[in-house]
Amino acid sequence: MSNNQSNGDFVGANKYILDSELAQIVNVSMKLEMPLLLKGEPGTGKTMLAHAIAENLQMPLIVLNVKSSMKLVETLYQYDTLTRLNDSRFGDSSRNVSNIEEYLKMGKIGQAFTSDEKVILLIDEIDKADTDFQDDMLDVLDQMQFDIIEVDKTISAKNRPIFIITSNAKKDLSDPFLGRCNFHHIAFPDPKMMRKIINVHFEDIDSKLADNAIETFYKLRSLDSIEKRPATRELINWIRALNSDPDFSGGDIIKKEVPFLGVLFKKSHDIARASDSTKQRTRS
Repeated sequence: MSNNQSNGDFVGANKYILDSELAQIVNVSMKLEMPLLLKGEPGTGKTMLAHAIAENLQMPLIVLNVKSSMKLVETLYQYDTLTRLNDSRFGDSSRNVSNIEEYLKMGKIGQAFTSDEKVILLIDEIDKADTDFQDDMLDVLDQMQFDIIEVDKTISAKNRPIFIITSNAKKDLSDPFLGRCNFHHIAFPDPKMMRKIINVHFEDIDSKLADNAIETFYKLRSLDSIEKRPATRELINWIRALNSDPDFSGGDIIKKEVPFLGVLFKKSHDIARASDSTKQRTRS
């Protein structure tokens, strides 16, 4: 184990390429015990960062996937009134109907607070929630406690989790929310960084194939009228598809129509646009 790891610093993970600026903000956020808000387009590695921190620091990871209809209380705890009602009607359960706590289940934040060991809590795609949810959630994270009103009980965190919050920047977050987080924007990897990422995932990749795949990938990403641009995971899956074709060689990707466009693009319009572009290129 390195000195950085023994000091509790994040130094990267086996499948995660880390730049120095991102490493610094992660470690500063952990030392200051502040939530780290990561913004960037889908596919820039925001979610994977939390998994990488958990792997590197050997800590449990709890993931809260935010939905637009989600209420804050759901992330704290759930009170199963229906099961309690059925138990009281039919009387065939081993649970004590008069004890409400037997019908309480911790949500993701509740699980992080009640864990006997320090955990990483990933709050994924916070921009899907409304402003009240965002601000009320940060109040809970600041106070490190919440109330269960059904039993008049306060749950206090046994250990302060490491908070990683992601946003796809689809809508603005409130100023109070932004003011209580450290912030880092993860830009989409440039071709040089992308080559490093590909090398991590494909240790023995043919150099010509890697160079041509990355060049073609960025050309297709830059096409006009693309609704959903392919991200890093699509490039990785695309290279896997290319490698799986025994009749394919690295140079073909430049000279011919691009194969497996359905791996890169997930919308019919985008596939058609990319296909037209590659046909024009092969004719020229």
